[in-house]
Amino acid sequence: MEHLIKIILDFVGWLDYASIVFLMALESSIFPVPSEVVMIPAWYLVFTGKLNFILVILAGTFGSLLWAVVNYFILGQFIGKPFLLKYWKYILLKEKDYHKAEKLFLENDVLYTFLGRLIPVIRHVISIPAWIFKMPLWLFMIITSLWAWLWCAILTVFWYYFWENIITLVEKYTKLAWIIWVLFAFVFLFYKLGYHKKISKLLKTKKSID
Repeated sequence: MEHLIKIILDFVGWLDYASIVFLMALESSIFPVPSEVVMIPAWYLVFTGKLNFILVILAGTFGSLLWAVVNYFILGQFIGKPFLLKYWKYILLKEKDYHKAEKLFLENDVLYTFLGRLIPVIRHVISIPAWIFKMPLWLFMIITSLWAWLWCAILTVFWYYFWENIITLVEKYTKLAWIIWVLFAFVFLFYKLGYHKKISKLLKTKKSID
């Protein structure tokens, strides 16, 4: 298992600071690349001494911020409030729902922007309401940078410090995991094919005969 993981990680050994910036920028775009796909290989390069721990986190943070700001200006201006009000009904929502969403966002834009960055899919488009509802750019950049820094740091630190323990656990419990999966598949097929109903029917028939 460890050998297989190392082969996979060696395959992405071309990763450097510039490519981390680029890929993490895509992670913030509407064509997202999962940050885990970027930061886990980056961690491996930190672990082997090819990249610097702090610079990896900074590169990931800058990449996330870069495209989030692009979304803020380009998508925010392209879509905008008139666009949303015009096509809101096509996503099965009424105009009053839009105004409710606007009111909620304006009441605590910092909280909703930060939370939005934590939610898959939402994190890629949170720049749009930030622009539409007139969140200041400097504030949006601070929130985005804070989230990106925390997330990149968590991914990098986790894999850097817990890698050996994870490998040990994987090696130790691989057989147990396979047994659990086989049992799960057996139970699933048992119920899917209706054998539990047949057995229950047979037991009832036997009981009635007795």
